[in-house]
Amino acid sequence: MADAALRLTALAEELLGEPLPVRIRAWDGSESGPPDAPALVVRNRRALRRLLWKPGELGLARAWVAGEIDIDGDLYEALDLIAGLIWDRGAEAKDSLHPVRDPKLRAAAKGLLQLAGPWPPPPPPPEEVRRRAGALHTKRRDKEAISHHYDVGNDFYELVLGPSMVYSCAYWEDDGNLEDAQRDKLDLVCRKLALKEGDRLLDVGCGWGSMAIHAARDYGARVTGVTLSTEQAAFARKRIAEEGLTDRIEIRVQDYRDVRDGPYDAISSIGMAEHVGSVRYREYADDLYALLKPGGRLLNHQIARRPEKDETAYHVDEFIDAYVFPDGELAPLGRTVATLEEAGFEARDVESLREHYALTLRRWVANLEKHWDLAVRMTSPGRARVWRLYMAASALSFEHNKIGVNQILAVRPAQGGSARMPLRARDWKASATG
Repeated sequence: MADAALRLTALAEELLGEPLPVRIRAWDGSESGPPDAPALVVRNRRALRRLLWKPGELGLARAWVAGEIDIDGDLYEALDLIAGLIWDRGAEAKDSLHPVRDPKLRAAAKGLLQLAGPWPPPPPPPEEVRRRAGALHTKRRDKEAISHHYDVGNDFYELVLGPSMVYSCAYWEDDGNLEDAQRDKLDLVCRKLALKEGDRLLDVGCGWGSMAIHAARDYGARVTGVTLSTEQAAFARKRIAEEGLTDRIEIRVQDYRDVRDGPYDAISSIGMAEHVGSVRYREYADDLYALLKPGGRLLNHQIARRPEKDETAYHVDEFIDAYVFPDGELAPLGRTVATLEEAGFEARDVESLREHYALTLRRWVANLEKHWDLAVRMTSPGRARVWRLYMAASALSFEHNKIGVNQILAVRPAQGGSARMPLRARDWKASATG
């Protein structure tokens, strides 16, 4: 009798201590669980071997990327239900997925072992990062991490991001057009930086050149953009040439730590600081401070996590670290502001765009799903599955206030302490004062 789904449901409920809110559909055609709920489809027994070998998130991630598990039904609803069952229950619940610690759970693990089939587990999917040993956030290791994420094909990113080619949250007035919302975000950054004709702007982590083009074309800035991705740089230079802006914009494949041609009037860092890492963040702040002229402004646009009661307990999300942003780290907003101020900056404004990022991510997921077959051909089935899962799960994390994103406007004070800002700057229309 085909009963794998029933057995899996019973074992999962034994492990978790409560009913499963999703259906289980197994490789033998059996099905168990609430009939109206989304279904977790276990296509192959190999998924169970992965979970037994790496209980918890990494085992699930490997099975997902390999196509051994899937969701039938609303992806967001399913992820919400699964997150509430496992991740949202805290460290104690995560620890319970390690059956060796409890006799009852060891018995459940034996049941899984019987269902899982021949040992050993399959190797990790090829999309999983292969990291070199050594210290975090050396220049070489950072370049390799950036390449893993960004050098997967400009055509793939254009499919997901749309014509704007902006890989950070848009700025929405309503549930309108993604390209308009991304243009509004770039314009917001330019206005916060009070850019004007002839200003030197350093765009740290310049991506595919969208910020540089907007600042040069619409504000007359002279822009230097730096990225560690050779594919991004090639794409950005082509766009800049097509816009006729090669005399105003220079794109470099360069680590921000190697930029030495300051001072700049302004610096934009949009979605880049998440790659810096806690061990390097003060160095990052010091370097940007040194590159700004007195009175110059920094706009730091960065994802933030919620503070931990015990900050030493913070660990990087296993799925994100292995498949999306290797070595990436998130810091609480307060820690980021404090580090910038320790480096000498004065923080002048903080704006949360948390809900804006949730809207943006849902649009990116929709773009990916609309062009799924093409995305798979451009990269691989596993890579497309990575992006779909991480963007959908991230959208929910922003919506539920698990993570946020903030624009921090900071100034390198001029002599005597002047910030050279108007008394009322919140409309971001007034230019800098003396």
